[in-house]
Amino acid sequence: MADICELDINDPRWNDIEIAKLAEIAFASVLAHHKLDTDWEIGVLACSDERIAELNDTYREKNQPTNVLSWPNFDLTPENAGAIPAPTGFDDSLGDIAVSYDTCVKEAQTGGISIQSHLTHLLIHSCLHLLGYDHETDADAQRMENLETELLAKLGIDDPYKNDANSGVHFG
Repeated sequence: MADICELDINDPRWNDIEIAKLAEIAFASVLAHHKLDTDWEIGVLACSDERIAELNDTYREKNQPTNVLSWPNFDLTPENAGAIPAPTGFDDSLGDIAVSYDTCVKEAQTGGISIQSHLTHLLIHSCLHLLGYDHETDADAQRMENLETELLAKLGIDDPYKNDANSGVHFG
C-alpha cells in the first residue's frame, strides 16, 4: 500500500505538526468508510493564510483566507440534494487539498481543541468533498456533518459541531 497523501509543505510551520501522519489517518478513515481501498492519492498543500487567500481569490473569487480548499478531480456530487455520493469511476488521484496553518491554528484555539484534532477534522471534511459530498443544502450539510462526527469519533476526537456557535469553524 502506497501513501495516500502527496504532501507539499509550503509553510515551514507545518513541520512541527505531524500533518503527513494525520492526513494518512484521516484519508484512510474516509476511504474505509466508503469501502474503498487505500490505493488513491490526494495532494495536500500545507500553506499559510497568504497563500490560501491567493488560491481562494483565483478559484472562488473570494480575496480572503479560509481554512481549507478542495479540488476534486471528478464531479461525484449526487444529482439529488441529501443523497449519498457513490464514489466510483475515478482513477488513482482523487484531487487536491490546501490547508492554511494560520486559520487552522486560530480556529483550534478559538474552539479550545488541539491543532491535531482540528486538522484531522479539516482533512476529513475536505476528503469528503473530493468524494462528492457538499454542504450546499441543509440536508447535504447535515449528512456531511453527521459523517464527519462519526469518523472523528472512531478516531477518538470529539464532535466538532456540538458547540457549533462557539467553534469558530466555518466552511465555504
